Amino acid sequence: MIEREPKKIRQRGIVIGRLPVGKKNCITDVEGVKVGHVTLNNPLGEGEYACTGVSAILPHDGNLFQEKVVGAGYVLNGFGKTTGLVQVDELGLIESPIMLTNTFAIPAVTQGTLEYMLEQNPDIGETTGTINLVVGECNDSRLNSIRKLPIQPKHAIECIQKASSDISSEGAVGAGKGMICFGYKGGIGSSSRLVQDGEANYTIGCLVLSNFGRKEDFQSEHYKVEGKSEVPTFPKPADGSIMIVLATDAPLSSRQLKRLAKRCGIGLGRTGSHFSNGSGDIVIAFSTAHRIPHNLEESLETRQQLRDDHSVMNDLFLGAVEVTEEAILNSLSQAVTTIGRMGNTAYAYPFE
Repeated sequence: MIEREPKKIRQRGIVIGRLPVGKKNCITDVEGVKVGHVTLNNPLGEGEYACTGVSAILPHDGNLFQEKVVGAGYVLNGFGKTTGLVQVDELGLIESPIMLTNTFAIPAVTQGTLEYMLEQNPDIGETTGTINLVVGECNDSRLNSIRKLPIQPKHAIECIQKASSDISSEGAVGAGKGMICFGYKGGIGSSSRLVQDGEANYTIGCLVLSNFGRKEDFQSEHYKVEGKSEVPTFPKPADGSIMIVLATDAPLSSRQLKRLAKRCGIGLGRTGSHFSNGSGDIVIAFSTAHRIPHNLEESLETRQQLRDDHSVMNDLFLGAVEVTEEAILNSLSQAVTTIGRMGNTAYAYPFE
C-alpha cells in the first residue's frame, strides 16, 4: 500500500491561478457556510465492504427552509442523478442542505434530510407547502458494495448535525470515501478565492466530489507532477462523474449564478476532463448575500445584485474557474490509498 501524508496541493508547491486565496482555502471561507461528513469504512462479510459516505453543505447556519438562498444548477453532462434541481432551476432558490453521496444512496439520504427538515419545520406539509431537497451523487461501486445499500437515513441526519464552519476534511472522507479520480484515489476537495472590486470584497468557494477520468486524461505535465510509473491506477477505469458545489457571498441573481456555474467547466477541463459520455458533471451554485424569508406578506421584495457589465463579474468568473481546478487537485492531493470491496484498491496519486 502506498502511504503518504495528505496535503493541500499548495503545500506541494503547486499554485493554481492568480487570485488571492481565502484564509482556509475552503468553501467555508464564504461566511456562514458549513460542511459535514459521515464516512462508512467497514467490512460487510464475504469480501463485501462499505466504503462510502455522505457529505452536507449548508449555505448558512440558520433555518434553511425559513430563510432560503438564491441558487442555480448547471449540467455540463447529464449522465448523473440528482433530486431537486428542476425546482431550483424554476424558482432560483435553495431551501435545504446540499447533500452528496453515492448513486444508490440518494433515496436514503433524501429521506434522512427530509426527516431532519420536517423536525426543524413543523409547518411543512401542514400550514405551508412541501420542501425541495437537493441531493447529488457519484458512483463509488468500484470500491463500495453499492448493492448492499449501507447508507441509511440516519447517516444524512448525522452528517447535517456534524456540519461545521471549520476547514472541511478532504480526500477519502464522507461521500468521497469510495471515489476514484484519473485512476487514482479521489473524493472531496475544496478551495476558495477572494475578489475585490474597489467597493466591496467577495469570496467564492468550491467543494467537489471527484470521481472521473482516466490516467491518460490527467494533465499532469501542466502541473509538473508526473507520478511514479510503478504506482498502478485502478484497472477498470470508468467514465465517472463530478459534483461541484459553488458558494459565494457576492449578491448575484439565479441567472448570474448559472453563468458563474458554467465557468466551473473550464476549471474541470483544465485538469483533463472532456465531460465523457457516461460522466455526470453537475454544478450547484448559491449566494449567501440574501436570505429570502419563506413567509412574506408583501407582494414586492427588494434585493441588490451586481451589474452584469461591471468588471467584478469577470473576476468572479475567473474565481469560479480557479477554485474548481484547485479543488479537484486537492481531492487528489488529500486522498490516501484505499482498499474496498473484494480487495479492490485505489492508490493515492504519487506526488512525491
